[in-house]
Amino acid sequence: MRTRGRAALSALGLLCWAVATPAQAHPHVWIRMQSDIVFNDQGLISAVNVSWTFDDAYAQVALDGLDKNGDGVYDPAELEPLTRENLDSLKDYNYFTYVRYNGMAQPIGMPVDAGQIYSENKLQLHFQVPLVTPLDPTRGEFVLKTYDPEFFIAFDYVKDEPVSVIGTLPTNCELVVKPVPTDAQLDQTKAMLATKGTDWKPSEEEDFGSLFAQPVTIACKT
Repeated sequence: MRTRGRAALSALGLLCWAVATPAQAHPHVWIRMQSDIVFNDQGLISAVNVSWTFDDAYAQVALDGLDKNGDGVYDPAELEPLTRENLDSLKDYNYFTYVRYNGMAQPIGMPVDAGQIYSENKLQLHFQVPLVTPLDPTRGEFVLKTYDPEFFIAFDYVKDEPVSVIGTLPTNCELVVKPVPTDAQLDQTKAMLATKGTDWKPSEEEDFGSLFAQPVTIACKT
Protein backbone atom coordinates (compact mmCIF):
# COMPACT_ATOMS: atom_id res chain seq x y z
CA MET A 1 0.00 0.00 0.00
CA ARG A 2 2.99 2.27 -0.43
CA THR A 3 2.31 5.24 -2.69
CA ARG A 4 4.17 8.46 -3.35
CA GLY A 5 1.60 10.32 -1.26
CA ARG A 6 2.02 8.00 1.71
CA ALA A 7 5.78 8.18 1.31
CA ALA A 8 5.56 11.96 1.43
CA LEU A 9 3.75 11.69 4.75
CA SER A 10 6.38 9.35 6.11
CA ALA A 11 8.99 11.85 4.98
CA LEU A 12 7.42 14.33 7.38
CA GLY A 13 7.37 11.85 10.23
CA LEU A 14 3.72 10.72 10.08
CA LEU A 15 4.51 7.06 10.59
CA CYS A 16 1.43 6.40 12.71
CA TRP A 17 -1.16 8.36 10.74
CA ALA A 18 -4.67 6.92 11.07
CA VAL A 19 -6.06 4.91 8.16
CA ALA A 20 -8.03 7.22 5.89
CA THR A 21 -11.28 6.44 4.12
CA PRO A 22 -11.91 7.06 0.42
CA ALA A 23 -14.27 9.87 1.36
CA GLN A 24 -11.45 11.93 2.82
CA ALA A 25 -10.30 14.76 0.61
CA HIS A 26 -6.81 15.81 -0.29
CA PRO A 27 -4.81 17.39 1.24
CA HIS A 28 -4.09 15.61 4.53
CA VAL A 29 -1.33 17.81 5.98
CA TRP A 30 -1.26 21.62 6.04
CA ILE A 31 1.86 23.78 6.17
CA ARG A 32 2.15 27.55 6.58
CA MET A 33 5.37 28.76 5.01
CA GLN A 34 7.75 31.67 4.57
CA SER A 35 10.57 31.89 2.05
CA ASP A 36 13.66 34.00 1.39
CA ILE A 37 15.28 34.49 -2.00
CA VAL A 38 19.02 34.65 -1.34
CA PHE A 39 21.34 36.77 -3.52
CA ASN A 40 25.12 36.35 -3.44
CA ASP A 41 27.70 39.14 -3.66
CA GLN A 42 27.64 38.98 -7.47
CA GLY A 43 23.91 39.82 -7.57
CA LEU A 44 22.89 36.28 -8.54
CA ILE A 45 20.14 34.20 -6.93
CA SER A 46 22.07 31.47 -5.14
CA ALA A 47 19.61 29.83 -2.73
CA VAL A 48 16.13 29.69 -1.24
CA ASN A 49 15.48 29.69 2.50
CA VAL A 50 12.32 27.90 3.58
CA SER A 51 10.44 27.87 6.89
CA TRP A 52 7.50 25.49 7.32
CA THR A 53 5.09 25.58 10.26
CA PHE A 54 3.09 22.35 10.51
CA ASP A 55 -0.54 21.90 11.46
CA ASP A 56 -1.31 20.81 15.02
CA ALA A 57 -2.40 17.27 14.08
CA TYR A 58 0.90 16.57 12.36
CA ALA A 59 2.90 18.11 15.21
CA GLN A 60 1.24 15.90 17.83
CA VAL A 61 2.14 12.73 15.94
CA ALA A 62 5.62 13.86 14.89
CA LEU A 63 6.62 14.85 18.43
CA ASP A 64 5.39 11.67 20.07
CA GLY A 65 8.21 10.12 22.09
CA LEU A 66 10.79 12.83 21.35
CA ASP A 67 10.77 14.45 24.79
CA LYS A 68 13.37 12.01 26.11
CA ASN A 69 13.94 13.73 29.46
CA GLY A 70 10.24 14.33 30.09
CA ASP A 71 10.63 18.01 30.90
CA GLY A 72 7.89 19.12 28.51
CA VAL A 73 10.39 21.01 26.32
CA TYR A 74 11.63 19.83 22.93
CA ASP A 75 15.22 21.01 22.69
CA PRO A 76 17.31 20.97 19.47
CA ALA A 77 19.00 17.69 20.37
CA GLU A 78 15.64 15.97 20.83
CA LEU A 79 14.32 17.31 17.53
CA GLU A 80 17.47 16.58 15.51
CA PRO A 81 16.53 12.96 14.61
CA LEU A 82 13.19 14.16 13.24
CA THR A 83 14.91 16.86 11.19
CA ARG A 84 17.37 14.32 9.78
CA GLU A 85 14.59 11.87 8.90
CA ASN A 86 12.54 14.58 7.22
CA LEU A 87 15.35 15.82 5.01
CA ASP A 88 16.63 12.33 4.14
CA SER A 89 13.18 11.32 2.93
CA LEU A 90 12.26 14.61 1.26
CA LYS A 91 15.29 14.29 -1.02
CA ASP A 92 13.21 12.03 -3.26
CA TYR A 93 10.62 14.82 -3.60
CA ASN A 94 13.00 17.67 -4.45
CA TYR A 95 12.21 19.05 -0.98
CA PHE A 96 8.91 20.24 -2.52
CA THR A 97 10.93 23.19 -3.88
CA TYR A 98 10.74 23.85 -7.63
CA VAL A 99 12.69 26.60 -9.40
CA ARG A 100 12.37 27.61 -13.03
CA TYR A 101 14.44 30.12 -14.98
CA ASN A 102 13.15 31.27 -18.37
CA GLY A 103 10.74 28.36 -18.12
CA MET A 104 13.44 25.73 -17.59
CA ALA A 105 13.56 23.59 -14.42
CA GLN A 106 16.67 24.27 -12.32
CA PRO A 107 18.52 21.66 -10.22
CA ILE A 108 18.94 22.24 -6.49
CA GLY A 109 21.56 20.98 -4.07
CA MET A 110 21.42 19.31 -0.67
CA PRO A 111 19.84 21.43 2.07
CA VAL A 112 22.04 23.23 4.60
CA ASP A 113 21.43 25.08 7.87
CA ALA A 114 18.53 22.78 8.73
CA GLY A 115 16.78 22.61 12.08
CA GLN A 116 13.46 22.42 13.88
CA ILE A 117 11.97 24.29 16.82
CA TYR A 118 8.83 23.80 18.87
CA SER A 119 7.58 27.09 20.29
CA GLU A 120 4.16 28.40 21.28
CA ASN A 121 2.70 24.97 20.49
CA LYS A 122 3.91 25.12 16.89
CA LEU A 123 6.46 22.87 15.16
CA GLN A 124 8.62 24.59 12.57
CA LEU A 125 11.20 23.19 10.15
CA HIS A 126 13.69 25.45 8.39
CA PHE A 127 16.49 24.86 5.90
CA GLN A 128 18.26 26.45 2.95
CA VAL A 129 18.12 24.97 -0.56
CA PRO A 130 21.13 26.05 -2.67
CA LEU A 131 20.86 26.34 -6.43
CA VAL A 132 23.37 24.24 -8.35
CA THR A 133 23.83 27.16 -10.76
CA PRO A 134 23.27 30.72 -9.45
CA LEU A 135 20.83 32.66 -11.62
CA ASP A 136 20.96 36.18 -13.02
CA PRO A 137 17.44 37.67 -12.76
CA THR A 138 18.36 40.46 -15.17
CA ARG A 139 18.67 37.90 -17.96
CA GLY A 140 15.53 35.88 -17.36
CA GLU A 141 12.49 35.38 -15.16
CA PHE A 142 12.96 33.46 -11.91
CA VAL A 143 9.95 31.46 -10.66
CA LEU A 144 9.73 29.58 -7.36
CA LYS A 145 6.93 27.19 -6.43
CA THR A 146 6.65 25.13 -3.26
CA TYR A 147 4.22 22.23 -3.45
CA ASP A 148 3.56 18.50 -3.17
CA PRO A 149 2.99 17.22 -6.73
CA GLU A 150 0.08 15.07 -5.55
CA PHE A 151 -1.47 17.77 -3.33
CA PHE A 152 -1.29 15.35 -0.40
CA ILE A 153 0.33 18.16 1.58
CA ALA A 154 -0.95 21.73 1.18
CA PHE A 155 1.48 24.66 1.37
CA ASP A 156 0.17 28.18 1.97
CA TYR A 157 2.17 31.35 2.49
CA VAL A 158 1.64 33.38 5.64
CA LYS A 159 -0.13 36.67 5.06
CA ASP A 160 2.51 38.99 6.53
CA GLU A 161 5.88 39.06 4.75
CA PRO A 162 5.47 35.71 2.98
CA VAL A 163 8.65 36.12 0.90
CA SER A 164 11.70 38.29 1.54
CA VAL A 165 15.01 39.02 -0.19
CA ILE A 166 18.35 38.38 1.50
CA GLY A 167 21.10 40.37 -0.16
CA THR A 168 20.48 43.06 -2.75
CA LEU A 169 17.69 42.88 -5.30
CA PRO A 170 19.09 44.32 -8.56
CA THR A 171 17.80 47.69 -9.73
CA ASN A 172 14.66 47.51 -11.89
CA CYS A 173 13.85 44.02 -10.56
CA GLU A 174 10.64 43.21 -8.70
CA LEU A 175 9.68 40.33 -6.42
CA VAL A 176 6.02 39.33 -6.71
CA VAL A 177 4.04 36.70 -4.80
CA LYS A 178 1.22 35.83 -7.16
CA PRO A 179 -2.18 34.61 -5.92
CA VAL A 180 -3.29 31.01 -6.09
CA PRO A 181 -5.30 30.34 -9.28
CA THR A 182 -9.05 30.26 -8.66
CA ASP A 183 -10.52 29.51 -12.08
CA ALA A 184 -13.04 26.84 -12.99
CA GLN A 185 -10.32 24.29 -13.71
CA LEU A 186 -9.16 24.42 -10.10
CA ASP A 187 -12.71 23.97 -8.86
CA GLN A 188 -13.06 20.85 -10.99
CA THR A 189 -9.71 19.54 -9.74
CA LYS A 190 -10.71 20.10 -6.12
CA ALA A 191 -13.98 18.25 -6.65
CA MET A 192 -12.14 15.32 -8.19
CA LEU A 193 -9.52 15.18 -5.41
CA ALA A 194 -12.27 15.20 -2.79
CA THR A 195 -13.32 11.73 -3.96
CA LYS A 196 -9.85 10.23 -3.51
CA GLY A 197 -8.33 8.43 -0.53
CA THR A 198 -4.78 8.27 0.82
CA ASP A 199 -3.83 5.32 -1.41
CA TRP A 200 -4.57 7.22 -4.62
CA LYS A 201 -1.99 8.90 -6.82
CA PRO A 202 -2.19 10.59 -10.22
CA SER A 203 -0.56 9.22 -13.33
CA GLU A 204 3.02 10.27 -13.96
CA GLU A 205 2.18 13.03 -16.43
CA GLU A 206 -0.19 14.79 -14.02
CA ASP A 207 1.00 17.27 -11.41
CA PHE A 208 -1.96 18.50 -9.40
CA GLY A 209 0.11 20.17 -6.70
CA SER A 210 1.45 22.85 -9.03
CA LEU A 211 -2.09 23.98 -9.83
CA PHE A 212 -2.56 25.10 -6.22
CA ALA A 213 0.90 26.60 -5.67
CA GLN A 214 1.53 30.33 -5.35
CA PRO A 215 4.26 31.34 -7.80
CA VAL A 216 6.97 33.66 -6.52
CA THR A 217 8.62 35.56 -9.37
CA ILE A 218 11.51 37.91 -9.82
CA ALA A 219 11.42 39.74 -13.15
CA CYS A 220 13.54 42.69 -14.27
CA LYS A 221 12.85 45.50 -16.69
CA THR A 222 15.42 46.05 -19.40
